[in-house]
Amino acid sequence: MIPVQGFEGVTVAVLGLGRSGLSAARALRAGGAHVLCWDDSPIACSAAEADDFDIVDLGKDGALDGVASLIVSPGIAHLYPTPNRVIAKALEAGVPVDNDIGLFFRSFAAQGFDAFDQPPRVIAVTGSNGKSTTSALIHHILTEAGKDVQLAGNIGRGVLDIDPPGDGGAVVLELSSYQTELARALTPDIAVFTNLSPDHLDRHAGHGGYFAAKRRLFAEGGPDRAIIGIDEAEGRFLAGQLSEGPVDDRVIRVSSGTKLTGPGWNVFARKGFLAEYRKGRQAGSIDLRTIAGLPGAHNHQNACAAYAACRAIGLAPRVIESALHSYPGLPHRSQIVAKADGVTYVNDSKATNVDSALKALLAFDKVRWICGGLEKEGGLAALAPGLAHVAKAYVIGREAAGFALQLGDTDAEICTDMQTAVARAHGDAQPGEVVLLAPAAASFDQYDNFEQRGDDFTAQVRAALAARLGSGQ
Repeated sequence: MIPVQGFEGVTVAVLGLGRSGLSAARALRAGGAHVLCWDDSPIACSAAEADDFDIVDLGKDGALDGVASLIVSPGIAHLYPTPNRVIAKALEAGVPVDNDIGLFFRSFAAQGFDAFDQPPRVIAVTGSNGKSTTSALIHHILTEAGKDVQLAGNIGRGVLDIDPPGDGGAVVLELSSYQTELARALTPDIAVFTNLSPDHLDRHAGHGGYFAAKRRLFAEGGPDRAIIGIDEAEGRFLAGQLSEGPVDDRVIRVSSGTKLTGPGWNVFARKGFLAEYRKGRQAGSIDLRTIAGLPGAHNHQNACAAYAACRAIGLAPRVIESALHSYPGLPHRSQIVAKADGVTYVNDSKATNVDSALKALLAFDKVRWICGGLEKEGGLAALAPGLAHVAKAYVIGREAAGFALQLGDTDAEICTDMQTAVARAHGDAQPGEVVLLAPAAASFDQYDNFEQRGDDFTAQVRAALAARLGSGQ
């Protein structure tokens, strides 16, 4: 645990008692604060009460009197589309609002680092797509290199649940826009921006607000090194804002598909090969085509970002290359769950928006595509470049018919539920094809989260394969 500094002897309120909220409450208490807790869920309140926290309805008049700060869980809206009632009261009363990420950064460096030969470093990763894979990949590479490293934030453990790092240790954080938007302190040593595509637009009042939330990771604290994906206009703009000139190697530019020339520090992937250029000269090269855990151009972009982060803390290219080959991949993110009779079954349930689903489609030549769910803003038109790879779509979700209508001339079957979709795709698939779950939609119409949806896909695939084996086909 990282005890929270700066609140000893004062009262702090915590709103939202999920994983991050409870860990924040415990870390605040460990730092000497008196903690008041509230969640609209009676079950969550009961769990906190069992942990000896005071439960107070923070929305009641006077509940925030004497409160030094309100700590908010990331899923709770604080501005758009409308502020939560407790946050609105806090803002009216002048009570500062923060989250566990802000508490982490204000407390992380207060762990006696002066006695270390090499202070621990924080690598923070944000972006629309690929941030989980990039974070996990950085963690994997550093682990394989023998480093003391922990993975936390939006993946792995809660940021305040990690162990205080030792001499030369590292912490890799995956940070969502919900987390970066509200944190009052953001001071990573290395910050990574993977890419930007429309997502969470209602929460951020549009695309510009969404980008602004991501940009705070780089603007608030000023990382020693910034690794920026520049395949979108926003990334190019951000790299330009952070750089003092073409040779400023505090900014490492990353691309998937574009050769980056020039005198700065660049890492890019083209035709399956990663290349590093520094001061106009090639410094490293890796063949990514044989790395099973990183299929497709989108994963090659993730590999470039992870490679750049590990180079920024001094790892040699050959050490990184060796670790890439042993990377197993993440559940629900281009995860190969089975291979049978020449057909590959891939779980990319994390592809909850159009851009990430498009990248998944482009990673394979011929796809039996399971898609659909709770559609996000913007429609499906941007999927068009990937539809040529689709042999047939099998559409799930409560609005499956409406989803299918947007796929144009693509052969589509309305299946509604996962069991039917997997059964149909499994029955139709031919050797050399891929049965791919890449929904291009949120899961909440049928599942609690994308993980549950991916687990259902995996279970249905295994059941279909077992039934086929049992029948002797």
